[in-house]
Amino acid sequence: MELLIGPQLYSTWSLRGWLVMKATGADFSVRHGRYDTEADRAELRALSPSGFVPLLRVDGEIIWDTLAIAEWAAEHYPHKALWPVDLVARAQARSVTAEMHSGFVGLRTVCTMGEGHPMVGDARSETPSDPALDRDLGRIVGLVRQMRQRFGAGGPFLFGDWSIADAFYTPVAARVRHYQIALDSYGDSDGVGRAYFDTLLAHTDFREWERQALAGSR
Repeated sequence: MELLIGPQLYSTWSLRGWLVMKATGADFSVRHGRYDTEADRAELRALSPSGFVPLLRVDGEIIWDTLAIAEWAAEHYPHKALWPVDLVARAQARSVTAEMHSGFVGLRTVCTMGEGHPMVGDARSETPSDPALDRDLGRIVGLVRQMRQRFGAGGPFLFGDWSIADAFYTPVAARVRHYQIALDSYGDSDGVGRAYFDTLLAHTDFREWERQALAGSR
């Protein structure tokens, strides 16, 4: 298996797919693509039908789109319980994952990850102010607090044990850190959201991604 990813310093979609594949325990190689120049983008389009990353190659087939890769992984590695086992929790996990996958445009636009705004390392940017960002952050903090309080008793992640949902919210944690966002301004009065995001950033697999990204940037 081969996973095509973008620059590890700031490719949030690649991080999601990579975290899911790491959680499977499968043996897969990583191929690095770029999209900085038109030549880079042309090369990427030759590899990926959508022109985007990540993309998984397995048994002569390709699976593109992060959510499709995640669902493929959950189906092929059921013993890893990449979705919560409980049916209600699983439905909620799919809901919050799908909302992150398709929404929160304000957060993505205002708190961009790219050149000068890496999601790894010690670099920090000034906290932005934007109504669309405020709405998104309020919603995200509310979601995190609701899921942690309802389903999180068994562990430190969104649904207790680590799941695909956590892979999709890890880039949010990186954005919150990089842009120095005070979550208590968005309803996180007792630090439940902050503790959850800190847990994501301390996860062994994210730390490995971060080390690889920083080593590759030198």
